[in-house]
Amino acid sequence: MEKIFLDKQPFIGENDNDEKVIALGYFDGMHLGHRQVIQKAVEVAREKGLVSAVMTFYPHPSVVLSPSKAREDFLTPLEQKAELIEKLGVDLLIFVHFDLQLSRLSPQDFVDHYLIKFHAKHVVAGYDFTFGRMAEGNMDNIDQFSRSMFSYTTVPKVERFGEKVSTTHIRRLITEGAMDDAAVLLGRPYRITGTVGHGDQRGRTLGFPTANVETEHPYVMPSNGIYAVRITVGGKMMDGVCSIGTRPTFYQRKDAKTTVEVFVLNFSGDLYGQSVSVDWYKRLRGEIKFSGADELIAQMETDKRDTAVYFETLKE
Repeated sequence: MEKIFLDKQPFIGENDNDEKVIALGYFDGMHLGHRQVIQKAVEVAREKGLVSAVMTFYPHPSVVLSPSKAREDFLTPLEQKAELIEKLGVDLLIFVHFDLQLSRLSPQDFVDHYLIKFHAKHVVAGYDFTFGRMAEGNMDNIDQFSRSMFSYTTVPKVERFGEKVSTTHIRRLITEGAMDDAAVLLGRPYRITGTVGHGDQRGRTLGFPTANVETEHPYVMPSNGIYAVRITVGGKMMDGVCSIGTRPTFYQRKDAKTTVEVFVLNFSGDLYGQSVSVDWYKRLRGEIKFSGADELIAQMETDKRDTAVYFETLKE
């Protein structure tokens, strides 16, 4: 899959004459609704013998349009979003930098510069996709701006649990710790990536050495607590117990740092400095302040058994 990053309006007509089917959207999370939009674009492209393309935007428009309410964290950083899009069979991924200049384009200017200039012959987007200044363009009126240069498909609302599948809903589920419900809407477990750093070694002294996962990106993070997770390192996926929180048994300060620590089941070895991904499956319990190390160790043994049982049930 080819990737293009656009900081300004595209001027590539002379270099790129491939006719395309373009899927439009921000696509944070790459959830079930997003996948339907992209899969439809790939399907139409194959039927018509055209290039399948996805056009997405960064940063989130709220960063530019509503700085006081900016959504600066996300479910999928650009590289993870690209990996998920590529798995759907897309030929071309176009990242468009969203800035004030872009936000002020009329719907017609957006279509002229970002669709027609890219040789779009068919456009696919969700029913609630908007474009152009003040969101004046949408999938109900896009035909008015097409100059009869492309056709289009509107993908209807996708629902689960009686509610629209949306990034907003998934973000709420994750921050509430409902990782199993979030996975249903995502079509996969929620994943973060990072590097294993040197923590304070407290887990090792308790008999539960943990991988202290330091994230590079501002992910939406689950609520504090204990989770059944799977950690992948070097292509190998392993079951684990993850603690996210401030470790109140040992740190009482209100400004204590939030850490993500994974105890890997049935593993011995050194993960320091290695790149890892963590897939979040289920919240086992909330974060608890114990009376001391012995009580904590007993609970950790229980968490370890509960995690092993949970992953055994997934195999059935």
